[in-house]
Amino acid sequence: MARCCAALGACLFEYDTPRIVLIRSRKVGLMNRGVQLLILAYVIGWVFVWEKGYQETDSVVSSVTTKAKGVAVTNTSALGFRVWDVADYVIPAQEENSIFIMTNLIITTNQTQGLCPEMPDRTTVCESDASCTAGSAGTHSNGVQTGRCVHFNKTLKTCEVAAWCPVEDDSEVPRPAFLKAAENFTILVKNNIWYPKFNFSKRNILPNITTAHLKSCTYDAATDPFCPIFRLGKMVESAGHSFQDMAMEGGILGIHIRWACNLDRAAALCLPRYSFRRLDTRDPGHNVSPGYNFRFAKYYRDPMGTERRVLTKAYGIRLDVIVFGKAGKFNIIPTMINVGSGLALLGVATVLCDIIVLYCMKKKLYYREKKYKYVEDYEQGLGDQLDQ
Repeated sequence: MARCCAALGACLFEYDTPRIVLIRSRKVGLMNRGVQLLILAYVIGWVFVWEKGYQETDSVVSSVTTKAKGVAVTNTSALGFRVWDVADYVIPAQEENSIFIMTNLIITTNQTQGLCPEMPDRTTVCESDASCTAGSAGTHSNGVQTGRCVHFNKTLKTCEVAAWCPVEDDSEVPRPAFLKAAENFTILVKNNIWYPKFNFSKRNILPNITTAHLKSCTYDAATDPFCPIFRLGKMVESAGHSFQDMAMEGGILGIHIRWACNLDRAAALCLPRYSFRRLDTRDPGHNVSPGYNFRFAKYYRDPMGTERRVLTKAYGIRLDVIVFGKAGKFNIIPTMINVGSGLALLGVATVLCDIIVLYCMKKKLYYREKKYKYVEDYEQGLGDQLDQ
């Protein structure tokens, strides 16, 4: 109890003040200067030079539009000779910050509302009407079961459904891709940026790019890194994938546009940097539901007035344009804050040296004696002298 009271009294009634002690030691002096140099290197090299701590920063505000170009020719028994242009393979015509290019498809023509056999699987194959439930419609069904078991072909029976007939057969993806010529399609990306804090705006079609050059150039990281027209196959290749493999089942490709602008320099030096990455990462050991696809239909009426449709399951590459970056410009406030932080960090050298000198060196007791001086209360000391 007495020790607790003594400790509490020491905490309440003692005050310590710094004392400057000059230690003449090469070892301690070199350690102190070394730590100070490391701190200065961090503040000057990293904070001010690399991170530009003297600048105020702002994030980019961006808008993107895209336009595809290119034609492909196919000649199949189902569709015959056909030329595919932008209106056929860009679906939908406009999207926000992205564009979809159809590269493969499964097409089902002349569908009408009626009764027909369902596609065979473990839930639809039957031997008699007892195996089919009227009114049943599974998650993956093409229609609603009628309760009848009918011939799908000469050797197989499936449950009959009320649906758009004939039902779609998407069991096999066309190989190679139907529009394998899409590798040579080009995409024009128009990107406008704005830094509101600095009222600075720019676009990726740079002032030195003329109309004639824009019609003939194609992006190449080595020879033409600022052309905003990209070849589809080259982008997939730059992302580390095979275009023909990706075209069969589709996928998602990111076009990254990075704007890193130092507005203390000329505005002409604020330039876009492009990179490409496949976003639907595929695991070779787990390839369930790969790629990217969706369905759409075109409706019409035949001369007899019957409503018909052409159903298309479209596989393709969706290009997502991702714009990021920041701009910086000199401002006195962040400069003073970082200067003050750097000066405060220099105090770390003193603290570190004190710990080593007072607790780690062989002569720590000697240095501790020189570092600390114990002084009794003046009034108490004077009273003791008078009593004597």
